[in-house]
Amino acid sequence: MGGDYITTESGTGIVHTAPGHGIDDFNAGLKYKLPITCIVDEKGNLTDDAGIFKDLNVLKDANDQIIEFLESQNLLMLMEVYKHRYPYDWRTKKPTIFRATEQWFASVDGFRSSALESIEKVDWMPNSGKKRIKSMVVGRGDWCISRQRSWGVPIPVFYKKNSNEVLINQTTLNHIQDLFEEHGADIWWSWDEQKLLPPEYLNDAKNWKKGLDTMDVWFDSGSSWAAVCNQREGMQYPADLYLEGSDQHRGWFQSSLLTSVAVNNKAPYKTVLTHGFALDENGRKMSKSLGNVVDPNIVINGGANQKINPAYGADVLRLWVSSVDYSVDVPIGSNILKQLSDVYRKVRNTARYLIGNLHDYDPSLQSISIQDLPILDKWMLHRLVEVIDQITSAYENYEFSKFFQILQSFCVVDLSNFYLDIAKDRLYVSSPNQFRRRSCQFVLSKIIENLAVLISPVLCHMAEDIWQNLPYKVQEKSVFQRGWPSIPSDWKNLDIESKMFNLRKLRVEINKVIEGCRNQQQVGAALETEIMFLPKDNKLKEALIWLKSSGNPEVDCYSDWLIVSNFLLIENPLEESLLTVHNDFGTIQIQKAKGIKCDRCWHFQEFTFKGKQNTNLCKRCSEIIK
Repeated sequence: MGGDYITTESGTGIVHTAPGHGIDDFNAGLKYKLPITCIVDEKGNLTDDAGIFKDLNVLKDANDQIIEFLESQNLLMLMEVYKHRYPYDWRTKKPTIFRATEQWFASVDGFRSSALESIEKVDWMPNSGKKRIKSMVVGRGDWCISRQRSWGVPIPVFYKKNSNEVLINQTTLNHIQDLFEEHGADIWWSWDEQKLLPPEYLNDAKNWKKGLDTMDVWFDSGSSWAAVCNQREGMQYPADLYLEGSDQHRGWFQSSLLTSVAVNNKAPYKTVLTHGFALDENGRKMSKSLGNVVDPNIVINGGANQKINPAYGADVLRLWVSSVDYSVDVPIGSNILKQLSDVYRKVRNTARYLIGNLHDYDPSLQSISIQDLPILDKWMLHRLVEVIDQITSAYENYEFSKFFQILQSFCVVDLSNFYLDIAKDRLYVSSPNQFRRRSCQFVLSKIIENLAVLISPVLCHMAEDIWQNLPYKVQEKSVFQRGWPSIPSDWKNLDIESKMFNLRKLRVEINKVIEGCRNQQQVGAALETEIMFLPKDNKLKEALIWLKSSGNPEVDCYSDWLIVSNFLLIENPLEESLLTVHNDFGTIQIQKAKGIKCDRCWHFQEFTFKGKQNTNLCKRCSEIIK
């Protein structure tokens, strides 16, 4: 007799088959119709079936005494000590004992097809989770729901003494449920049958004994939907979202599915989101013995050595969570946190800049129509709408890494490198109440308010900090009272977006050419230059003409967008220039700016005015000073 688990490469070959003491032997016993005999009790002691070895403990004294007996009877042919692999209990660190015992089972066969249908109706994130749990449900056997442990929720069943009769029905269950609700489940262990049985069974209480098996914890946690969704105020069944690690397709996700389908014929959740696990920076599993555990408290509050373990605060840790692909295992460590801290400071510094330039802005006194805004400001509001839509979609789909990418790009590329870079002249040089300044402040106020709301689910502390430091009054006392952004329809402008796309690309290329001149030390600041441009692309030429003809002349001036002293469209290239570059956009030529540098705005102008202390002022600055 043998089994396919026996090989010539490992173990000792065909030695014995003990169907009551191992899963492989148990299955072999069923196959060959062997009696399932178990001669070890729940305490690890040999039973009456062991004869003279009764009451010996298999992990303590049984081996020695059995060997002594065999020697005394001259039946021992060979004794040899050898090492072999054997499973240990992960809690007690002691070897396990395999025993075939009577258990409680829940058959899955009756509702397996319904469970598989329910899986198809759930939104699995990532989608690979559906295939994973589906394969497990397809191959699942009967569910053993009982355990022999000294802790856990008891199975409320009674057994007839000296017989196989079982007592568990609606009457006994309702009675035990009422007792547990009033006194707690621990009374099962401390009360006797006289107190636990319903009144109609008390006369026969002496003939019943309570069961000592506990409920499988997965059955316990898998029915949490019944205790939470169906009984808590404000909760709905099925739940909107179940969130746990990827190992729970075998555990909580599956046990919850099976219990819910068995009772209600549908899954207990609409969406299941699974995440990986945190690793150290070298991709190793975190372990106390390795000393590579990253303690969230130390990340937030800092360690004993602040230089090695600086206090990053909760927001940086939350930003890290939003930045990673949580569907797989993710690394975290000091270098990664430092990078995230830099991103955090970039967002914070952007917010500080916005707030700082709103110090004298009062929205109640500034009535500005969207239609009157310069093209640059209209585009900025349109871009803000796009960012709001993108971040909203990222949140709704639990794609937090997209939020991180969109936020970083918005603050660095759209604001710092473009809009705010151009806005400096409007904010610093304009007179306080000039329209070109107030219109910019109007846009900045919309950006900062919506930015605070957009980051509040992740950077909650920064968001509230922004809100409490707004230099003007808002209706809500907290950012968390504002609600999600509701954007006016006239902020969206696809016509401007299509033209601005090409103009921004041209700005990047021209800035590269200016940087080339600076590297060759032909010019210092960009304002020392004037740009001549011969466009190759008709759409780009049309966009430049459109900007000049349709834009606000005080704001939508391409020389101001480039932060140069002059910008001209030309029909033919100049014979002489500091630098000439031909690319896909056209021909870009750089000249030294003509005129004298204004001591106030630093633009070069051919006509200047004398200010106080013999300063040179351009016409614009001269009028502002007056």
